[in-house]
Amino acid sequence: MLTITVEEIKSRMDAGQDLHLVDVREPHEHAEFNIGGTLLPLGKVQTMQVEDIEDWKNEEIICYCRSGNRSMQACMMLETFGFTDVKNLTGGMLAWQEKFSG
Repeated sequence: MLTITVEEIKSRMDAGQDLHLVDVREPHEHAEFNIGGTLLPLGKVQTMQVEDIEDWKNEEIICYCRSGNRSMQACMMLETFGFTDVKNLTGGMLAWQEKFSG
């Protein structure tokens, strides 16, 4: 599993790149603040309910959560399910908000 920084994602978004972002937080957290990712709570990943992102199996997927812990777990599981290019957002939404919302 690779990691990616909030700065790298932000610059890629600003450049207009189409990123496969996966938010593994809970729906209420996603509703409060998100960066446009597909909501797929960690509990669904843990029970292999990943059909929403199945089409991205061989494409880059960037998982994020509040701090980077749940998304790290999700990345490891997705890799065991056969996803080939999974990255974890270091620091999660806390790092994003600290860097870009301050």
